[in-house]
Amino acid sequence: MGSALLVVTTKHLVRAGLYLVVCLGAMAGLYLVLTAELVAWVQVLIYVGAVVVLLLFAVMLTRAPIGASADLDRPGWPAVLVGGGAGLGLTALLVDAFRWSTVDLPEAGTAERIGAEIFGSWVLPFEVLSVLLLAALVGAIVVSRPDIGANQ
Repeated sequence: MGSALLVVTTKHLVRAGLYLVVCLGAMAGLYLVLTAELVAWVQVLIYVGAVVVLLLFAVMLTRAPIGASADLDRPGWPAVLVGGGAGLGLTALLVDAFRWSTVDLPEAGTAERIGAEIFGSWVLPFEVLSVLLLAALVGAIVVSRPDIGANQ
C-alpha cells in the first residue's frame, strides 16, 4: 500500500515507475501466498518486466522533463475528494453486492487447464493483442528516429 501511495504522490516520473515495480512485485507476492504460482509469474513477466520497462522507455525517449515541474502543480484537495468519494462508493457497492451471498469455488486450476483455455477459446484475442503490441513497438521506433520520414 505504501508503494502504491508513493506511485501517485511522487513528483518524479522515474521514481513513480520504480515504485510501481515494487507495488506490482508485491502483488505477485500476494498471488504466491494464494498459491497461484502461474499468475504470480505472469504478473512478474508481463507487468513488472514489460509494462514498467515500456513506461520508462517511453519517458526517456520523449525527452520529457523527468523531475518536478512548478507549472504543473495543482491543489490536491479535489483529487482527494474525488478519490475518497469513489473509494467509498465502490466499497458500499461491494459490501451491498456480496453481503449475504456465498460463492462455490471451482476445482483447483492447473497450468495445463489454463494453457488449454488460453490457446483454445481465447486464441483470437491473444493473437490480436500480439499484433497490437507489435504495432506499438514499430510506432515507438518510428517516433524515436528523426531520420525516418524526413525530407531529403
